[in-house]
This record gives sequence, C-alpha cells and structure tokens, in this order.
Amino acid sequence: MKAEACSSAPTRPSGVARRRPLVSALIVLAVAAGLAVAWFYAASLLLLFAGILFAVFVDACTRGLAPLIPLSPTWRFGLVVLAFLSVAGFAIGWGLVRLPDQARLLLQVMNAQLDVLEHHLAAFGVDLFGPKGRQDLSHFIADPGRLFGHVQYAVSGAYVVVMNAIIIVCLGLFLAAHPGSYREGVLRLLPIGARPRVREVMDEMGGMLRSWLLGQLVRSGVVAVILWLVLQFLGVPGAPLLGLQAGAANFVPYLGPMIAALPVALAAMPLGLSSLAWVMGIYFCIQTVEGFVIAPLIQKGSVDIPPAWTLFAIVILGAMFGILGVALAAPLLAVGRIALLRFYVEDCLNDRSAGRAREC
Repeated sequence: MKAEACSSAPTRPSGVARRRPLVSALIVLAVAAGLAVAWFYAASLLLLFAGILFAVFVDACTRGLAPLIPLSPTWRFGLVVLAFLSVAGFAIGWGLVRLPDQARLLLQVMNAQLDVLEHHLAAFGVDLFGPKGRQDLSHFIADPGRLFGHVQYAVSGAYVVVMNAIIIVCLGLFLAAHPGSYREGVLRLLPIGARPRVREVMDEMGGMLRSWLLGQLVRSGVVAVILWLVLQFLGVPGAPLLGLQAGAANFVPYLGPMIAALPVALAAMPLGLSSLAWVMGIYFCIQTVEGFVIAPLIQKGSVDIPPAWTLFAIVILGAMFGILGVALAAPLLAVGRIALLRFYVEDCLNDRSAGRAREC
C-alpha cells in the first residue's frame, strides 16, 4: 500500500532540475560575453598569447638543459635568460652596424627592378601599380627632407613595435619563471571535479606548443642560414638581409615562403635571366626540402592540421587582426583544435576515436 501511495503521489521537480535553465542561460551569457571581450580586445589577447608562446620557448629551453646541466630549474632558467639576453644584445648590435647599409643597397636594387618590371608590363598594356603609381622604396633613405615629413609615423610605429616586444619578453619571462603556479592559479577558478581534466589538456597544449615553436625556430634558422650562404655565393646583393627575411617569413606556414620569394627575385634580377632562374630554382628547392623532409623530422606529427585549415586561419585572422594575426594563426589554430577535440568531441559527444587515432 505504501509503495502504491508513493507511486501515485505527484513527482516534484528537484532543485537541480529547476536550476538547469538558469545554468544554461548563464553559460550562454558567459560565452557571449567572452566572445565580445575577445573581439573588442583582440589585439591585447593576441599580445598575451605571444607572451605565452615566448614563455613556452623559454620553458622548453629550460627543460632541454636538464639532461645536460644537473642544476635546479631556477638555475637553468637563469642560464637560459642570460643566454637569450646575450644573443639578443649581440644581434641588435650587429644589426645596427651592418643592416642599414644592407637595407639601403637592397632597397635601391629592388626599386630599380620594379621600374624595369613596370616598363615591361606597360608595353603590354598592364598597369602594375594602378593610376596612382607607386612609392619609391628608397625615398625614405635618399631624401632626408621627405624622411622628416614621415618622422612622426616612423617614431610612433617604432615605439609601438618596441613596446610590444618588451611586453612580450617580460610577460614570457614572468610566466616561464613559475609556470606551474600560474597554471594552478587559473585552475582554481574552475570546479574541483573539472580541474584534473583541464590540467591534462593544458599539459597537452603546452607540449604541442613546445614542439611546434622549437620546430618552427629550427626550420626558420635553417632556411635563413642556407639561403644566406647560397645567395652570398651567387653574388646576390643584400644576401644577409634576404636570408633573414626569408627565415622570418618561414615562421608563417605555407604563405610565408611565397611572400619571401618576391624580394629574392627582385634582388636577383640584375644578375641576368639565367642567374635569376638559378636563384629561384635553388630557393624553391630549399623550401621544398625544408617542407617535406626537415619539417616532418622536426615536428614528428605534433601538429596534425590539414594545410587548407591553416591557410584559412592565416587569411581570416590576418584580415581581422593584421600582421599579429597572421603570425599567430597557426599556433592559435593548433590550440583551438586540441580544446575542441578534448572538451567537445571527447567529453561532450563521448567520441574517443580522435584521441585513439592520434595515439595510433
């Protein structure tokens, strides 16, 4: 009788069930607020992510010294910072002494070759630079009066670049000094039951970023040094600067090498058609070997993203956020992919096939 009475009594919704609509509404509101903040403060967030990338680089160097130098992490971190500051100081000093003359020579050569190319195309009725023409690449160096007219823009642009670089370096050093404490501080904002899973995913993201970043730096360095030596041997003017810009452009996957090919071609044009063909053939051979041989050996499948998605992210983020969006598109896409797979596909959809496929 008691059982029948209990079964006939109307069931009342529990407190948890009554709170579900409110929780769902709060989640939607939080997501919308997060998207709005990300949109309006995208430049600052990208700067923060760049600082995290630099912290990952310093942390990877600190970890890499562990098998070589039996010291505490604090001492190894200090050695890495000292080495970085020494290399940066030497590079800045060398650049201030050597790069201005190289840049002046390279701009003059490129400007002359653009004139030749413009005249050749004009003979076929092709207006390369439109009705307004183009700016002389060397007028900032050759004409001090015109340079003074642009000094406000030059100073403000240089100030922004220098301040952003200082922020990235300082933020990266602070984060790399105590990465565990910063991570645990973020985890304390989450529910206790979710912390182990989020910690696991954050560790995976950190490992992926270390592999990707060190791989990109090694790849860029290899391209810069080899191209520098080859162009120097072939007598191409501005070889050190061309190698440096090709290595820096190689940091952006797929799109960077194509952009860096134009200055190399313009600098090699005065040497003649045969030399130009040799230079461009060697350039694309270097990029091909780097992309299909060196890159897979370095990365070892740490970032398994189809090229189309990477190019899509570079184009979209570049259009939305400028050069910083282009430079950080690939690591942002890689981090977002891991978060989507682990939190949504595996945890929400209970589909573990993505994780098993990656392990296999």
